[in-house]
Amino acid sequence: MKHVGLTGLIGSGKSLVAHIFEYLGVPVYSSDLRAKYLMEHDPGLSHKIKLLLGSDAYDGTNKLNRKFIASKIFSNTDLLHQLNSLVHPMVGLDYLEWAKQQNTPYVIKESALLLDVIHSQPVDKIIVVSASESIRIQRVMLRDKLSELQVRNRIQNQRHESELLAQADYVIHHDGNSFITKQVLLIHMELLKFASQQ
Repeated sequence: MKHVGLTGLIGSGKSLVAHIFEYLGVPVYSSDLRAKYLMEHDPGLSHKIKLLLGSDAYDGTNKLNRKFIASKIFSNTDLLHQLNSLVHPMVGLDYLEWAKQQNTPYVIKESALLLDVIHSQPVDKIIVVSASESIRIQRVMLRDKLSELQVRNRIQNQRHESELLAQADYVIHHDGNSFITKQVLLIHMELLKFASQQ
């Protein structure tokens, strides 16, 4: 079984692309969703996060206080890196356990931070979802009900798209005018062929 990474910057449309792959029968692991799950359900991890960010990182029912966390980490890159260093090794182990349970030619790991963990969690191929910055900003403003400044602060903490594209085996253009499903289907066929050859 092959491991395929799916990445892109905030608002690029990774989740939409992931859903199309799922519709085609490809198992997709969402690093963001699993990170949130682990942050809320692993007592050791939640304790470390409270030590790092303060007890306000969680509400009274041990659910993440996402607004509070975002206000802390998106204005302090050092805190963001410290939080990632706590969460992402656990996500990597969780992914490996999940992948062992799959029985398909390939699986997809969707992760905004794919290139940050690729040295410790390598993949066989990388798909990058690309969109212009102005489109990405508009999407995130609508989706998350954020101001343009808040979105730009989040973008500042991400890699430049050129870094992602330099590592890409495949690029899906999601600028609103491209046919996403057709692009995904073509990549899916190539990945099936790739998985069957080795």
